[in-house]
Order: sequence, then C-alpha cells, then structure tokens
Amino acid sequence: MPHRVVVLALDGLIPFELGIPQRIFGLPREPDPLGRGEKLYEVVTCSVRPPGPVPTDADFHIVVEHGPEALATADTVVVPASYALGPVHREGRLTGELAAALAHIRPGTRLVSICTGAYVLAAAGYLDGRPATTHWASADHFQRLFPKVRVDPDVLFIDDGDVLTSAGVAAGIDLCLHIVRRDHGTAVANDVARRSVVPPHRDGGQAQFVRRPLPETGLASTAAARAWALGRLDGPVSLREMAAQESMSVRTFTRRFREEAGVSPGQWLTRQRVERARHLLESTALSVDQVARDAGFGTAASLRQHVRAALGVSPTAYRRTFRTKAMAPGS
Repeated sequence: MPHRVVVLALDGLIPFELGIPQRIFGLPREPDPLGRGEKLYEVVTCSVRPPGPVPTDADFHIVVEHGPEALATADTVVVPASYALGPVHREGRLTGELAAALAHIRPGTRLVSICTGAYVLAAAGYLDGRPATTHWASADHFQRLFPKVRVDPDVLFIDDGDVLTSAGVAAGIDLCLHIVRRDHGTAVANDVARRSVVPPHRDGGQAQFVRRPLPETGLASTAAARAWALGRLDGPVSLREMAAQESMSVRTFTRRFREEAGVSPGQWLTRQRVERARHLLESTALSVDQVARDAGFGTAASLRQHVRAALGVSPTAYRRTFRTKAMAPGS
C-alpha cells in the first residue's frame, strides 16, 4: 500500500502551503520503464470538522471531503500554516475541536509541520524537549510561547526522526523533498524536484532571507558614532575613533554601545559590513573582490568567511539567489 499522507486543513490556511504536500508527495512512483509505476504516496486532505468548506486567508474557501477521522489512517500527518489559530497563537493552547481532531493520530505516526503549523505541534506537546523551527518572523514569539522547545530560527527545516518542522512558506517544499529523499533515495527526490522545477536542495538557511536593521534613535548616546561609522564602512574603523565621536572613553563607549545595541561595537560593525555586502551583491555587478573592498572586509576570503558565517551561504550563492534579474550587466 502507498504511504498515506494526511494533510490537516485548518481555518485560515494558506493555499500555497496546503498544496505543497499534494504536489511533492503526489509525484513519486515505483520505477517503471513506461512511467506507469504505482504511486509511492497517497495524499488525503482533512478538516477538524465533518466534510465541508474550510476558509482560507485568500478570497475563497476550499471544500474538504474528509473529516478528522482520516488522521487515524495516516502514516504521516502534515500541518500547514494557518492565520486563524486563535488560542494556539495567543496562549499556546489547543481548542477543544483541534485537540479532539489530533486525538485520532495513532502513536508512531510521523508528524510534519510547514511554517507556523509548528504552533499546533508545540501546543499539542509533540515538540517538548525537541529541536524545531518555524518562520523566522515568528521564531521569537514561538520560543516565548513554548519554552520547552529548542527553537532554531536559522535553518530551512529540522528532521528529528518522527517529528519534522520547516521554516516559512517555500521551506515546506525543501522539507517534503527531504522526506521523499529519506524514504526513497536521492534519485526519486531529484526527479520530483525536476518535475516541480525547483532545486533538489537549497544552500544555507533562513538567515539569508532576514534583514535585521538596527533601530536608530536620536535619544541613543552612541547614535552619532554609528552614523559616522556607517559612512566609512569601506575603510578601517577603530573603536577609539568611534568613542571619540561621542567624546567618551573607550571603556564607557563600549559599555553604552552594548546597552543600546545589544552587541559589541565590533559585532555591530561586522553586521553592517555584511548588510552592505548583501546590498552590493543584490544590486550591482561588482566582482566579489570589489564588494569585499567596498564593504570594508578587504579581501574576498574575509568576505566569504563573514557572509557564510552570517547567512549560511557563499557570496556567489547569495548573489545568484537575490541579484535583481532585470539589472543591466555592468550596472
């Protein structure tokens, strides 16, 4: 029998994410010269209520033909994201309806979440003491709401054996392809990726998609030093020079800076250089060597080291993903 994947369609679901399991698990087949092999997975969609319409976050409903009893037949349960989880998002507590639905899941069933679907697994206690991830924009809130979960906000997905979680939106594709690879090998997963016109494996994690600008306020006593440094990122900037902009001793400046920015001046400066490099990689055709000089890293080797440490990918891989496609060569 095919491996049965049951996808739980919750009120307020995101249609794109609901469709990921159907697409990725719906393609793999047993090897057959004519391409007519049996499907390796059977994908079923169910609701927490009896069959009927389920509202989405778009301007349409979907009609689900299976109720929560379908969860009892699952080998794998997938929980995509939803924008209408109410107490789950606010208090980390399952509604009675959702708890009753999850009670149908048999022990030993593989559990998978896409994006903020991890809130449901965490509220049900499935993630206690385990590593997990979710969309980077929700990671801090998720960790506060579920302190027993070991949240990693930088990865695209986490495979913890019988419980797997993915980061936001398209990271659900990465996770589902990983599951196909784990179940049936690289060749099958690569074939599904080709037919879906997506890469079989993406480099890096969520960090490359996150912008973390440091808030600047006129009340900060080190704001002038930061503004001065930002205008000189392409050259050397010393701690003593930054302290001089505020007429402070190095010791006092370092203490004040850490209180206001949450990091040391050196760490902040490196972050700003990485942000400058990101901008140049995205918006110009400058060579990696020139980007390294203009961002203040000096050498391409130093740029690669810092970009990979911050973003999880090389400068070249980052540019390939994010550089403006319509930009004229040499601009």
